[in-house]
Amino acid sequence: MAATENKSNHLSINDIQGIKTGHYTDPNAITGCTAVICEAGATGGVVVRGGAPGSRETDLLDPTASVPLIHAVILSGGSAFGLQSVDGAMKYLKDRGVGHKAGNSKIPIVAGSILFDLNIGLDESPIPESGYQACVSANNKKIQEGTVGAGTGATVAKLMGMKSAIKGGIGSYGMTLGDGSMVSAIVATNAIGGIFDYKTGSLIAGPLDQNGSNMLNPVQCILDTNWAPPNEVQNNTTIGVIATDVTLTKSQAQKLSAAAHDGLALSVRPSHTSHDGDTFFCLSTGTSNVNADMDRLIAAASVCVAEAVLRSVKLASSIGGINSINDLSKIN
Repeated sequence: MAATENKSNHLSINDIQGIKTGHYTDPNAITGCTAVICEAGATGGVVVRGGAPGSRETDLLDPTASVPLIHAVILSGGSAFGLQSVDGAMKYLKDRGVGHKAGNSKIPIVAGSILFDLNIGLDESPIPESGYQACVSANNKKIQEGTVGAGTGATVAKLMGMKSAIKGGIGSYGMTLGDGSMVSAIVATNAIGGIFDYKTGSLIAGPLDQNGSNMLNPVQCILDTNWAPPNEVQNNTTIGVIATDVTLTKSQAQKLSAAAHDGLALSVRPSHTSHDGDTFFCLSTGTSNVNADMDRLIAAASVCVAEAVLRSVKLASSIGGINSINDLSKIN
């Protein structure tokens, strides 16, 4: 199993000043986690729109909550068990004196969200040490994408069950807005829905038919009058972070988190189902001197997420008996 390193000229979340990202990958258990770190602190936001979420410290990011800054977000496989990886990130940051001063202690604020990948590997999940190792590996260089980190066990196009699935993964995409500001996203795509190119409407990854040779349009399938759901539908969930170097309030960060879900709906169809726990965080580092133009940031956030979703699937590699779209094209 080989992850794909981003060697193109496009921007990633690591191009946001003050942010660094690292992965922990377990190719044997087919799971992992990804750490997005901002040691200097960032204004955070979150919006959860899926019906089956698993998360930590989301209430603290509410605009009415008192804690002003967040220091990291952990995206993890392993379902609810994967939330343990947040503990490892907290230890990593505490060891380095990062956190909010509280009496004689410094408390790092680390939020996290998980996806369900227990149906592809060894039914194992990331543990605290996994989150710690993801932080140790974090840097501000080009990001590895595809079957790595939180995307290791990710799969998509599961409307008809796992037998129809195609490999998902993790991807990142960013852009500058011409005024000195920047927006970027990182997304681990693990969805019941299929993947579409939002620019053309073309189906990129749909559920495989009974012969495993053709991809079906998932929206057409679920709306067909003869639709019958599979006997067993596994939980899924697409999770990610949208980041900007523009200074935002907590309310504005929450708004940008909501816009990230617009990008998800552009590329994943159907999205936000009762079996997806789709969750997006926002990190605002405030490292640029540009005043926030929320409408431009909202538009950029949706595009960055849509592009990151496409990259996460296009750069994924086959693992655990689940073929990537690249290997499917070779087979067919």
